Amino acid sequence: MRYAFSKRVRHLQSSAVRDILKVVGNGDVISFAGGLPADDLFPVEAIEQAFSRAFASGTKALQYIETEGYAPLRELVVERMSRKNITGFTANDVLLTTGSQQAIDLFSRVMFSPGDIVLTEDPTYLAALQVFQSYEAEAVAVESDDEGMIEEDLEAKLRNLRPKCIYVVPTFSNPAGKVWSLVRRRMLVRLAHKYNCLILEDDPYGDIQFNQNETYTPIAALDDGSRVLYTSTFSKTAVPALRTGWIVGPFQVIRMMAQAKQANDLHSNSLSQQAIYQLCTHFDFDGHIQGVTNLYRQRRDVMVDCIRQSNLPNAHFVEPKGGMFLWIELDERVNTTSMLTEAVKKGVAYVPGAPFYAGVPKTNTMRLNFTHATDEEIKKGIHLLSDVFSHTDDQVKTVI
Repeated sequence: MRYAFSKRVRHLQSSAVRDILKVVGNGDVISFAGGLPADDLFPVEAIEQAFSRAFASGTKALQYIETEGYAPLRELVVERMSRKNITGFTANDVLLTTGSQQAIDLFSRVMFSPGDIVLTEDPTYLAALQVFQSYEAEAVAVESDDEGMIEEDLEAKLRNLRPKCIYVVPTFSNPAGKVWSLVRRRMLVRLAHKYNCLILEDDPYGDIQFNQNETYTPIAALDDGSRVLYTSTFSKTAVPALRTGWIVGPFQVIRMMAQAKQANDLHSNSLSQQAIYQLCTHFDFDGHIQGVTNLYRQRRDVMVDCIRQSNLPNAHFVEPKGGMFLWIELDERVNTTSMLTEAVKKGVAYVPGAPFYAGVPKTNTMRLNFTHATDEEIKKGIHLLSDVFSHTDDQVKTVI
């Protein structure tokens, strides 16, 4: 039967990561594909106790709440953001969402009309690109290097294209794992004010920082509250299943997003929000984050060492200072998309880099997640990857 779908579905695309995870889940495959936290570090007992405390209020814990979310958790979010020097906001400026992914979706729903422009890094978070496309906005890549967007190209595109928004992941970015310099962050805010453009700062990984002696100032902390919307999540620091994120920014935008959320789901899971509040107030949550960070640093080191000793052809990468991903660019003759099937047959999976590009994709790139696999799995997985790609050209040598 032919169904009369809306024209909008023409702009929906399946997620490359989700498609790969379906395949990986069917067999004995070492997966570097998904952005999965280490489930062996999930604070199971503390979460059980948090839900028990939430239930202590009786039936009230099970009732509808306001669309913006559980008020005590919103107040706690404001306090935690103040530690990052994101100030000037109150709980009324915070919208709790079903993960930060919904925050990106709600923002796009209220801001983009068909044909509107959103500027992005290249590569950038592929699920954000999916959302922008679903609302018929056009993502345009800005030339970038390891320190962030390049000023000359950004200003030219702001001046000529008049975009609605600039979307950035400036701290331990997905997929590239890079960190914007403070100079580039300030430049971005200055140009956003000059050209009256909003910035959507996506920061799901900012708390997973490997070098505690360095400071990475959020872009939202450099603004006066009028241009930057800041979104983050508890998925990477608590557990993904609770599906709780937030967004904060100019009140008018947050209010409009809340109205859109009313039409979408009334409010996100209130029981999860109450449990997270109890977790953060009765459990050493910051100590837990430090433990997670320590393990991820160790696993990053293992992966980096393995890659440096591997036969991956002309592998180039920037060692990530935090987050969950390592981005590799191989010899230009390699096509990571076409090689994925062979890799999965060998017993290892990754995400090809092409879907992360708003502009012309580099088909010789791939994203590796280092947080979910054990040390031994990382060693074996990189060995398998090396074996897969070494057959593409026996004459190509690894250069790091």
